[in-house]
Amino acid sequence: MDNSPSKKVWLKLRRNKLALSGLVFILLLMLMGILGYLIMPDDSPNANVMHLQLTNKKPGRSFQFLIISKNPNVKKVSFFERMLYGQESNFKSIPITAYRIIKDSVFVREYIGDDEKAEETRFNLKELCNTCTLPSKLGNPLQLLQSNNIYTKTFLLGTDIYGRDLLSRLILGIRVSLSVGLMAVLISLFIGVTLGALAGYFGGKADAAISWFMNVIWSLPSLLLVIAISFALGKGFWQIFIAVGLSTWVDVARLVRGQVMALKEVEFVEAARALGFSTARTIIKHILPNIAGPILVVASANFASAILLETGLSFLGFGAQPPMPSWGSMIKEHFGYIIMDAAYLAMLPGLAIMLTVYAFNVLAIGLRDAFDVKGQNVTV
Repeated sequence: MDNSPSKKVWLKLRRNKLALSGLVFILLLMLMGILGYLIMPDDSPNANVMHLQLTNKKPGRSFQFLIISKNPNVKKVSFFERMLYGQESNFKSIPITAYRIIKDSVFVREYIGDDEKAEETRFNLKELCNTCTLPSKLGNPLQLLQSNNIYTKTFLLGTDIYGRDLLSRLILGIRVSLSVGLMAVLISLFIGVTLGALAGYFGGKADAAISWFMNVIWSLPSLLLVIAISFALGKGFWQIFIAVGLSTWVDVARLVRGQVMALKEVEFVEAARALGFSTARTIIKHILPNIAGPILVVASANFASAILLETGLSFLGFGAQPPMPSWGSMIKEHFGYIIMDAAYLAMLPGLAIMLTVYAFNVLAIGLRDAFDVKGQNVTV
């Protein structure tokens, strides 16, 4: 029977149904984020196909579209390129309510609203479908038009203020939130573990100087600090990684400092010193592995904090820049509809933020209990 510490931690975590549910939800989000464009109804880059006639349409609405032009020069990307970056659309289409063919012309009635009726627009049949005017043995022109130029699309979660598919942009927003959270946690772990370990191991003036710096950073409101860093680095997706990471390392540093101070006098650390091991090896090989549990707990909590900071920055316009979808920017675009009949436009990304942060928080609590972190300065 495997009695390893990791096995015991997993068994404890598995018994915590709420924490396990949070872990499953996070893994599902990660899978959706990785697959990205492969599972999105709108697989164009940034899910940015706009149909302004379809502004703020309710979830579940279906519309018929007519392809009015095609661009054969659009490059067909590989499977992995499409998964990561999307596939640029090679055609242009318009939503329609009706169409009919008279000789060599196609008359369509474009959709302009539920209560309005547009005038018919004429298109050349041959330009729309080059094979439609060939002899009838090759197919009925109406059937060829329907198979080549007519398609129906259902917007499962409706459309936003620019007529874009809301579900596609919500799915793509997973990538922004999770990638910012991951990179910010990695940056905060690198800085926090390094400074905390140095302060706790050496003590004295080094500890006093590092502790003073941590207290200065700790006294600054996180959102204002991130905004200041964003002003210095500029607006953008990659800048937000650094800004959020530089504002969340203090929790890690304070935790590591206390843990290292408690462990540096124990027998196995004294033995490492007696054997002549270097300070770096003693810290990395002997001390840090023994405090991995508390570090993992605070990292999980910081992941949730990083997501909240990123959404706040995107709401204020400092995060991911348009047309890249972000849950924070989606709320910013639609918060005015909360008091109208389209409140779901802001509530859906808000619900996604709430569930994601809650999942990370319950996972952090579950890890704290599984690792049996007692009396530690771990903020969840």
